[in-house]
Amino acid sequence: MNSYRIPEIAKQYTEYDMIQNHTDLPDFPELRTRLLFAFLNGNSKYSSSSELYTLATSLVQLALDTHDLVTASNEVKEKKAARSRQLKVLAGDYFSSRFYNLLAQAGQIEMIKQLSNAICEVNRLKMNIYMKMKQLKLTAEDYIHLTVEIKSQLFLSFSEFMTEVYDQAWPDILRSYAKCEVIFEEIFRIESAANFRDSWGFWHILQHGTKEERKQLNTEESDQARLRTLIHKYNITSQLYQMLESHTKQLQSKVQQLESDKLISELFHIGEPFLRFSAKQPKVLEEI
Repeated sequence: MNSYRIPEIAKQYTEYDMIQNHTDLPDFPELRTRLLFAFLNGNSKYSSSSELYTLATSLVQLALDTHDLVTASNEVKEKKAARSRQLKVLAGDYFSSRFYNLLAQAGQIEMIKQLSNAICEVNRLKMNIYMKMKQLKLTAEDYIHLTVEIKSQLFLSFSEFMTEVYDQAWPDILRSYAKCEVIFEEIFRIESAANFRDSWGFWHILQHGTKEERKQLNTEESDQARLRTLIHKYNITSQLYQMLESHTKQLQSKVQQLESDKLISELFHIGEPFLRFSAKQPKVLEEI
């Protein structure tokens, strides 16, 4: 069985001085990468290719996430900011090219096609959520659902590979982990007014708030104190912790139904950050 070393291998593509000195990259998609590797590596038919497939997929995901950080406008004139933006574009393109190169060298043409189709679906889903956001027609539930689908899509492309061994467990468990990951990230987003816009809390308040509150949220520069008041009024922090606890318990139940003790152990280890964070809930909520 191969040991998991994808982040270390990926560093040869991500740790370039030009990138590190002049721009920031998104976090490596560690959780979904480890999840994919664990399932592929536990399947005797694909264990020999598990490292290649997982590395290629992680680089595609990193490319998409890097391009998501590129600002919509290129009107920034400040040299440092302009260079950072340009390097994000180039870095994302570079990571995508490495995915093609790795799979092409291994003769995995069908896998290139499979992941390319998944990229198209990711972009379709992104356009869907962006249009709903622009039209202010997105609900908080839509936000979670679409964000989970966007995060999962590249990895869902391996569902056919998993069917023989894991039946329908792969897509269900993948989405469950992705949902916990999304909620986990949302908890930290509410700490900053700059990151709050278009978060789950933003869409929840926009959906349930008064006309005046909705108007306040749509103001370009929301008052920090008023925003904290709204977050407290609608129990955004409490709801997110409760959602994380609920989905973590559901995830535990699904993992325990797998037949492989080794895989179960690995998946619980992957989900440990959620379990540990959920355990803090009572103390955190007392302090709010």
